[in-house]
Amino acid sequence: MHTVSRESWMRDSELTPPSSTAIRSQNLLPTGIAGYLSRAHIQLARLVQREEENHRMSTFQEMPLQAQLQQALAAKNFVNPTPVQIQAIPPALEGKDVIATAQTGTGKTLAFIIPVMEMLAATPAGKINALVLVPTRELAIQVHEQYEALRSKKAPPAALVIGGLSEKVQIRALRAGARMVVATPGRLEDYMRRKIVDLRSVRVLVMDEVDRMLDMGFLPAITRILAALPVERQTLCFSATLEKSVHGLLQKCTRAAVRISLGNVLKPAESVQLQAYEVPAMQKSNVLRELLYAENGKTLIFARTKRGTERLAKDLMRDGFAASMIHGDRTQSQRSAALAGFEAGRYQVLVATDVAARGIHVGDVAHVVNYDLPAIAEDFIHRVGRTGRAGLSGRATTIVSGAEMIELRRFERTLKLRIERKELGKMRSTTPQNMPIPITQRSRKDTNTLKSRTLNSLPGEIFA
Repeated sequence: MHTVSRESWMRDSELTPPSSTAIRSQNLLPTGIAGYLSRAHIQLARLVQREEENHRMSTFQEMPLQAQLQQALAAKNFVNPTPVQIQAIPPALEGKDVIATAQTGTGKTLAFIIPVMEMLAATPAGKINALVLVPTRELAIQVHEQYEALRSKKAPPAALVIGGLSEKVQIRALRAGARMVVATPGRLEDYMRRKIVDLRSVRVLVMDEVDRMLDMGFLPAITRILAALPVERQTLCFSATLEKSVHGLLQKCTRAAVRISLGNVLKPAESVQLQAYEVPAMQKSNVLRELLYAENGKTLIFARTKRGTERLAKDLMRDGFAASMIHGDRTQSQRSAALAGFEAGRYQVLVATDVAARGIHVGDVAHVVNYDLPAIAEDFIHRVGRTGRAGLSGRATTIVSGAEMIELRRFERTLKLRIERKELGKMRSTTPQNMPIPITQRSRKDTNTLKSRTLNSLPGEIFA
């Protein structure tokens, strides 16, 4: 039987039991206590009924959705909702504000796309009624693609408002009657300033990965965007983590929000194997290459800086790996091509900064490698969350040296994790005998490059 905890009942019932002091001081009669218990019983019964209804909702067909959306979900093989979808979609359909946190890969995007599409179907066309704010261009593109995959032919396309793509295409979509806008805060604020977009008719605001947007410095832009929206609106916030710095913003932009928290958002999925190699700095690249040679699936490698990402990706390409890269200095077309190639299997390896750690939905990443540690512990969880998605197994390896060893132990204490330490010798002993030898370890014959010059050799050089 599905049970309801006392804490969740007291939180949702909005009833405060009379204290023993109040009973003595106010001479509270038994009838008063009975009245309180009666009201509490009614509240508890309603809560149990709602919880049981959610518990029974095992398929999308059981949700009160329009027929066209039901058909679109079935066509895309969306049959059984995930736990976050089961809990978030019903209150969102009722028009309530929702704040939901759940581990990565649990279907949060669909949890807000469905209520938004239901609202749009019930609202007269002609104006922008839904706004989705996301931190990165890649996440905006994927949210846009999810909406387009479920959109009926009669509904207008959503407008994508991000940097790195043609303004003409984006403005054309806005002027063509788009009713939903998926945007990054910086570019949307620019369009507002130039009076290209009108947000006065927005009925639903979605903020996806809101804590990441604040980390990227978008708080001033978000504040100005919120000021341009109607006060009477629905707000849906979804994220893998919600840090304390976000609470003030959420209190300002939501009202009596339904709070949903599933699983431990500061722990990776149980299907992900965590391991680490502690090696000298000069051996990090060799360990990485041995891991890549032993891996048959897709590998996502995280580096901390744009320059480091570029250098590492080019080194791997020179060593013969099918690799590409994503970082902030790449154009949007380059980033999209790299991500599409990685998803399609044309690239076995994708090297990225933390721009890819949030919301990049490549379902079959077998291995995540932290070549550099992230700046904060929460980003470690987001990186690891790129593998082991949707119940699949995955592996996450961290390669550390020097001071990074101390930092990794600090992450373990903060996140309450135990990461298994691996030894380099054991990795080599378990490697297949026919594994190619990394280029960095192949014997090389020294060549005298000065024979064509008058100087035959430099001091200390000896050629065979």
